[in-house]
Amino acid sequence: MRVPARQRTTSAPRQRTHSAPADPVRPPEQERSLDGTARMAGWSGIVFSVLLVVGLVLVNRIPKLGDSDATYKAFYAGGGVDTLTVLGLYVVPFAGIACLWHMIATRTVLQVRRPGSWTEVPHWLHLAASVIFVCLLFAGTAAVGAVALLTEFSSSPPPGPDVARALSSLGYALVFVYGVRAAGMYMLTTTGLMRSAGLLPRPLILLSYLVAAFLLLSTTFHPAILLVFPAWVLMVSIVLLVHRPPPTGADHDRDPQPG
Repeated sequence: MRVPARQRTTSAPRQRTHSAPADPVRPPEQERSLDGTARMAGWSGIVFSVLLVVGLVLVNRIPKLGDSDATYKAFYAGGGVDTLTVLGLYVVPFAGIACLWHMIATRTVLQVRRPGSWTEVPHWLHLAASVIFVCLLFAGTAAVGAVALLTEFSSSPPPGPDVARALSSLGYALVFVYGVRAAGMYMLTTTGLMRSAGLLPRPLILLSYLVAAFLLLSTTFHPAILLVFPAWVLMVSIVLLVHRPPPTGADHDRDPQPG
């Protein structure tokens, strides 16, 4: 007698369900830390703007490239160098320190909001442009103020107008030819990164791009052009302090996932 074979029951294969990843919303502690970093970026930018303007105004008392030899002699040999001029040379380094502080705090905010931004070229151009600008600002200011320091802290007779004008020419070249371009590159990369992170309103994005292009293409040696960069940093700093960005985890904060 044949026993009927046990019929196998086949069940449909189980389909794996891929649940959508949860939004990377961070806990309130991290959000508060991000707000603190944004405030640090804002206040350090304001400090940088004020110190740079004060330092440049005081250093601007030194004779210009187009001044006559008599003006140079009267300034350096006739007691034109005073405490305010030397004070300006000491203020500029603190402005550079505040600039680096502002740059690092801004980068921290951008990195937290867009963790994948470190793979982008503008992320590193932003760092390089800021460091290069500060180095050129230091070197250029030192060249322009070298004779003033020699006159103030030494009993030796000041060098002739040709030497003073040559040092001023070196300082002008470092700041106006190279430093202004580094500032323009910093503005360009900062604007792009803040636009991607949703930290800058659309009208200010357009204005920032126009001002950055102006600095990159400008050929003037007028000291007023050096006020453009701190004015822009002041504007961005006020935005970081006043304009509260949307919480992390929003659509523009997420880096695109590979398909």
